[in-house]
Amino acid sequence: MEQLVKADIFFFISSIATVIISILVIILLIYLISAAKNLYKISKIIKNTVKIGSAEFVTDIKEYLENNIIFRLFFPPARKKNRVMNDINREN
Repeated sequence: MEQLVKADIFFFISSIATVIISILVIILLIYLISAAKNLYKISKIIKNTVKIGSAEFVTDIKEYLENNIIFRLFFPPARKKNRVMNDINREN
């Protein structure tokens, strides 16, 4: 009889934990979906801005990304550019 009570307590606690975890996962998914919608809207706005003819916008973003440390960490400058720059500096 005592084992039956322990088993009931275990299943009660595990079912409550399952419900709580499920609710947390649902809340997380709702936040992720809303963030994805916002990202989609932002990308549409940026795409429309670029289509309108904002070459300055593209060059500003390019300069910003070239100076960004994290961007350079994932996408280091090409070696070919360094060789060309060294050749130009030697000529001067």
